Amino acid sequence: MSVRVGIAGLGVYIPETVMSARELAGRTNGQWTEEAVRNKLGIEQKTIPGEKDGTQEMAVWAAKEALQDGKIEAAEIDLILCIGEEWKEYPLTTSAIYIQEQIGASRAWGIDVQQRCCSCISALKMAKTMMVGDEELQTILIVGGYRNGDLVDYADPTSSMLYNLSAGAGAILIKRDHPFNELLESDVMTDGSMARDAGVEVGGTVHPINESNFMLAHQSLKLLNPDHMKTRLNAVSMDNWFRCMNRAFEKSDVSMEELDYLAILHMKPSMHRVMLERLQLDEQQTTYLSEYGHMGQVDQILSLVLGLREGKIHDGSVIALVAAGIGYAWAASVVRWGPVKEAG
Repeated sequence: MSVRVGIAGLGVYIPETVMSARELAGRTNGQWTEEAVRNKLGIEQKTIPGEKDGTQEMAVWAAKEALQDGKIEAAEIDLILCIGEEWKEYPLTTSAIYIQEQIGASRAWGIDVQQRCCSCISALKMAKTMMVGDEELQTILIVGGYRNGDLVDYADPTSSMLYNLSAGAGAILIKRDHPFNELLESDVMTDGSMARDAGVEVGGTVHPINESNFMLAHQSLKLLNPDHMKTRLNAVSMDNWFRCMNRAFEKSDVSMEELDYLAILHMKPSMHRVMLERLQLDEQQTTYLSEYGHMGQVDQILSLVLGLREGKIHDGSVIALVAAGIGYAWAASVVRWGPVKEAG
């Protein structure tokens, strides 16, 4: 059964507070210079949460913007897939259900989706698949907040790949038979050999918070097995990204040569340049998030919003949404922006 779905609305919430490259370098206790933060990590500045910028609350604000953008009433939403992080206001609360109440989505039901920084693209794949299987699903909200940067220890030299973690929220509204911005196909893959190479060390059942480690718990997101993770990523990451993109394009029946815009997560500049070169794209066909940092699974939504705002995305643009997340996961989705062309 073929079901056509499209993006009907986008929303982001960007905190007003930022951390500059200079401030970030200072927090490393001299291990990183401001110049290195800018040139090697690709961070001019990054957003950090203000006093009221909770993970769930930021998601509510992004959801409301997406509803306004799509001119859709919250009561029309059938399902909320929350891609927000586990680091949130109150552990073990279901973020999707909180967001449902706050935006007035009285008809919806909600679940939380967790795949770290691949959560958005996996949720897009899930949303389309669920619409195929359930005709009652007409409108799905994908939404989530992110502020995992709170947990980074900048004095830990092995955590440099986490220095770009920032804060914000994003939302995408998906509608069945929407005549614009068609969501085509997606592909996701995971590599369990790195399942515990990165994570929060203190606060779970293995290392519960106690009198001796409670201060460490506030900054214990780290590479738990840094040598293995970095070696493995260097060996497979770029190939896995291209495998996901190739498969997503093949399933979408679209040639990779048609790619106009790359909505990709923030990564170090050298890797970003390699990606563009292999795809034969230039800097005007993507948005490098050096002014925002890495908002986890929000990056693709933010890149879409910025690409539209800056005129990089136009009717007919073929867009690749590309992500990776600790665990380890890689994913890609294909979107054709603008009015849908009817077959035949």
